[in-house]
Amino acid sequence: MGNQDTVLGRVVRGAKDWTTITAGESGARVLRSPDERSYAKVATAAGREDLAGERDRIAWLSRTGIGGPAVLDWSSDDDGACLVMTAVPGIPANLLDVEKLSAVWPHLAEMVRDVHELSPDDCPFRRDLAAMMDRARDVVAKNLVATELLPVELQDLPVQDVLERLESAYGERLADERVETVVCHGDLCLPNVMVDPETARVTGFVGVGRLGLADPYADIALLLASARETWPDDDSARGADAVFATRYGASLDAGRRRFYQWLDPLTRYA
Repeated sequence: MGNQDTVLGRVVRGAKDWTTITAGESGARVLRSPDERSYAKVATAAGREDLAGERDRIAWLSRTGIGGPAVLDWSSDDDGACLVMTAVPGIPANLLDVEKLSAVWPHLAEMVRDVHELSPDDCPFRRDLAAMMDRARDVVAKNLVATELLPVELQDLPVQDVLERLESAYGERLADERVETVVCHGDLCLPNVMVDPETARVTGFVGVGRLGLADPYADIALLLASARETWPDDDSARGADAVFATRYGASLDAGRRRFYQWLDPLTRYA
């Protein structure tokens, strides 16, 4: 972590007092300031380009009126890069119990709709299916799939079989994307949704490093799958799906939902 500490120290005063929260993809670290008003994400030289992309996406989203962090500072050199951003108030939605998530759920569906209704002509970032499938093929070829993220019904299958199932539906899903492409969060799971549990309102979205134009089911499938870890049974999950569909304003397409739920884990390195 020596180089990362060097980069952090150049940007953050009193960096030794910041608390490491997590280690992200590509070896990035996330730290929280002592007053909990700011976060810093520090990447190695290998992750510098990805972090710059996240910086640009945060800056873009902050201009749309959708809640999220704002960029406070940035530094990049041969050792790596450091992004400092504001904290988003509230707690991650995955920390809510069933009762509180149920209260927030209708507003969350509306907030997802608001993101998807942003003008795609104004969004310079892409997360199109062709690129996602190329990444999945690469992850599978390198045998680096995070298999624990796969749906339970797929975890006993060889990952090559999962990829082949996706390939068989690829043409149909490309056609869907051509008909409906929206601004997507790109990693819309409950830990990336910040909530005020007292008001049952979403305060904003974090983790927007994958934000870009895509089929809306790239978000919808991941969010509904993430929420299933909170609902106590299948009946509750089906009820929550129905509430989401009503408040989002669209019927749920089972085929598109299943495709993106299967695809997302194949795009993540173990």
